[in-house]
Amino acid sequence: MTTRDIVFTAVGVVTALSALLSVTTKHVVHAALWLLVSLGSLAGAYLVLGQELVGLVQLLVYVGAIVVLVLFALMLTRAPIGPHAEIDTPWWQRAAGAVLGGATTVLLASLLLPLFAGVSADLDTPTTTTPQVAQAIFGTWVWPFELLSVLLLVALIGAFAVSRLVLHRDPAEARPTVPATAAAGDRG
Repeated sequence: MTTRDIVFTAVGVVTALSALLSVTTKHVVHAALWLLVSLGSLAGAYLVLGQELVGLVQLLVYVGAIVVLVLFALMLTRAPIGPHAEIDTPWWQRAAGAVLGGATTVLLASLLLPLFAGVSADLDTPTTTTPQVAQAIFGTWVWPFELLSVLLLVALIGAFAVSRLVLHRDPAEARPTVPATAAAGDRG
């Protein structure tokens, strides 16, 4: 094993563990932060593979935009951030989800691994260069990226508008009501 293999394996383990923690934690902010670690270490995996542009786009788009958008949306909503008994799933649903996830992984591995059985990976001579990847991203796929950015902007504006609607309620509704006997007792 070379140093590149060891670093790639270490980064892959960090990516997989942080992704697992992201979907298993019951604290929403912690899940977003584990997602940040997972996406950041995935960018590190791209760097180890010699795809600097893809790693930089990963950092800019996903770590810099998506996770910030998720954290901003969490700050705007008044949803419970920590574990909450009313929205917690029972153990059997989590077990069924784990079984279904494992079955899907086995199915995909049984379908995809035979396709790559005879392929050898030569990492020293990349088949695609950075200009080719840049041309594919900013040439062919530029409109889906732009549409996604517009969608995220609309979602952000919508979240802000919804949060402002809740904040500007009638001030009379926000005041606590005082029973008539307590109010009369304070005057006398």
